Amino acid sequence: AVMVGEQEILLDMTHKRPRAVNVRTAPFPGFPTDMQAQFLLLNAIAEGTATVTESIFENRFMHVQELQRMGADIDLKGNTAIIRGVPHLSAAQVMATDLRASACLVLAGLVAQGQTVVDRIYHIDRGYDCIEEKLAQCGADICRVSDGSQRRLAAVR
Repeated sequence: AVMVGEQEILLDMTHKRPRAVNVRTAPFPGFPTDMQAQFLLLNAIAEGTATVTESIFENRFMHVQELQRMGADIDLKGNTAIIRGVPHLSAAQVMATDLRASACLVLAGLVAQGQTVVDRIYHIDRGYDCIEEKLAQCGADICRVSDGSQRRLAAVR
């Protein structure tokens, strides 16, 4: 259910999955390529099948292999990802490859069942200051952990 007020929008998706939606990146005012990874993740847990087409940059699907390790059903065909939504993702240790992919993997960890650890978080630190604190303020069970010289984010559902 969606309720729109004067200064807020309330969304209640309790016990519901989003519906899959096709996305094609495009220059402004089109769909931003910087949101492609997050919408690919949304489609990975959505009801139905969707495509995400990257029309701006090459090699922007580095997060797909990591999402597949978490149980996402994704096929790559050139610059298009075909995503069949699954009821849930499973926790895994994943590795960030760039800023956008790392944000996607953190969000995937928050919706996955179990504890997900995201390695190489220096990518996310380049664009999101104290992301774990901000997400925790929204109710996320997430923390920064250290394993010797390696810094990681752990997300638990």
